[in-house]
Amino acid sequence: MSVKTTVTELERNRVGIVFNVVEGDVSKIKQINLVGNRAYEEDELLDMMKLSTPDWMSWFSKSDQYSKQKLSADMEVMRSFYMDSGYLEFNIDSTQVSITPDKEDIYITINITEGEKYTVSKVGVSGNTLIAKEEVEKLIQIKAGDTFSRQALTETSKKIGERLGQEGYAFANVNAIPELDKEKHQVAFNFVIDPGQRVYIRHINIAGNDKTRDEVIRREFRQVEGAWFDVEKIKKSKQRVDRLDFFSEVDVETPPVQGTADQMDVNVSVEEKSTGNVSVGAGFSNSEGITLTAGVTQANLFGSGNHVSTQINTSKVNQVYSLSYTNPYFTDDGVSRGFDVYRRNTDSTDTAVSQYSSKTLGGGVRFGVPIGEDESISYGLAFESTQLGLLTDPPVRLIEYVNTFGASNRNLLGTIGWGRDSRDSAIYTTQGTVQRAFAEIALPVFDMRYYKLNYQHQWFHPVNSDFTLLLNGEAGVAGGYGGKPMPFFKNFYAGGTGSVRGYDSNSLGPRDFDDQALGGTKRVVGNAELLMPVPGVKEKSVRLSGFFDAGAVYGSGDLPGSAGLRYSAGAAFTWISPVGPIKFSYAVPLNKQPVDKLQRFQFNLGSMF
Repeated sequence: MSVKTTVTELERNRVGIVFNVVEGDVSKIKQINLVGNRAYEEDELLDMMKLSTPDWMSWFSKSDQYSKQKLSADMEVMRSFYMDSGYLEFNIDSTQVSITPDKEDIYITINITEGEKYTVSKVGVSGNTLIAKEEVEKLIQIKAGDTFSRQALTETSKKIGERLGQEGYAFANVNAIPELDKEKHQVAFNFVIDPGQRVYIRHINIAGNDKTRDEVIRREFRQVEGAWFDVEKIKKSKQRVDRLDFFSEVDVETPPVQGTADQMDVNVSVEEKSTGNVSVGAGFSNSEGITLTAGVTQANLFGSGNHVSTQINTSKVNQVYSLSYTNPYFTDDGVSRGFDVYRRNTDSTDTAVSQYSSKTLGGGVRFGVPIGEDESISYGLAFESTQLGLLTDPPVRLIEYVNTFGASNRNLLGTIGWGRDSRDSAIYTTQGTVQRAFAEIALPVFDMRYYKLNYQHQWFHPVNSDFTLLLNGEAGVAGGYGGKPMPFFKNFYAGGTGSVRGYDSNSLGPRDFDDQALGGTKRVVGNAELLMPVPGVKEKSVRLSGFFDAGAVYGSGDLPGSAGLRYSAGAAFTWISPVGPIKFSYAVPLNKQPVDKLQRFQFNLGSMF
């Protein structure tokens, strides 16, 4: 880089100064050397650092360009690694950064002293614990005989402080006092607890909600005015306000009240975002062809927190027209009420599903009742009227069904469900579980008599800071009752995106002698997926994954395609875009049968309703 200065004289004893800057080429890190490491190989330590010598991704990540801030961050990562591995006396002695005379290459040398590896000899608790000492000891993350870990020590102090915070002691101090034995390379810790004074909340102040009513935010708060400070309730309150999805930022502060020692305020600052949306778009699915979508959605109607939406979705196979309205606080204690009106048209001429068409008009009311912070039950009642149409040369079973029950069918559907969602995020999930159980039954008012039961369990587990393991299991069973058969158009299906990738959509399970998928009355699906970020992409809505799928649909009789589970493995790309999820997957069927219809590359663009 070079800088040239040009000075120009101006009238009235003034001058003009122009700086001409020529940046030149960017200097690259040529080599990083570590001196003093004995316990770990140099390559293992260098892999922890963001700075690196040039590689195939350096053009994008810029990891080969020196930065003092990045080097400091890398040193802290290395320090944490050693301190969490028992090296209590670890120290970074010096770092030298040099550049070649031609200013093209940079050399970095890091001198470290590892010290000896320490184990924990004893852990004790003293001070005014206020709660049972046995309960405090259960919160301690490090035990006698363990390898010393700074992270475990910090986590212990945090957990004890948070536990005291639940009792109103907002300013509790928890200090871990070490006692070193350098000869035996052991360390003992005594956690000294000073709870301080108990604090209660004076006011909850809300700012930034120009459109959203105060009550919409306040009703999500679990911490209330006049009650003792509870750190867990404040965390849960912030999480619930954040989940409303009405705000781009939610900040919560708890400043002490001036002139008092036992009062705090809760200051909530929100930044509103647009919650109304008028959308017109298009998507493409290899199973449903071109899809046009349009809709008007307002998730925060007039600032009341109520939700209204209209949707139009067209495709070659499925067409949906719907109107929904939901009041999440129909009652003060959080019971929600919603109404739905919809029309669904299905034409399965060009799919693997048996050949028929249907037109369904329906409407219903639903309620949701919270039974815990992350748990709720739901129930509803809906009326449906379905008109069936058989296409050219339909299978015999469809003809028999229409001859028996007629082409027009009416249903009064009762639904009941239970759900529990403890995920840390709905978009970029790294841990938590989702459980859903749902039952649908045709009430004995009209001719149809059937039931459908479904259960799903998802488990997210963080493997490390970047990788998340997802395990998913689903099971469903259905059937007729009261001497009535199960309607064929209510059967379960599997295969394709959302169940077992690599097989054609809705193609698994029993087939008739015209090679058309019949669906079935039992369905099982299992998925194992390793989720990871896209290298060099910081956007959390974009992810890569490797997966293993398994699933089957079972029906009555010994028909082709009924023989057991199907398996597949592959890779996928997912983007939760502003217009809906975009998913690509490539799967290899592992135990295909002669009757199976395969589709290794599958994708959906746009949101399908």
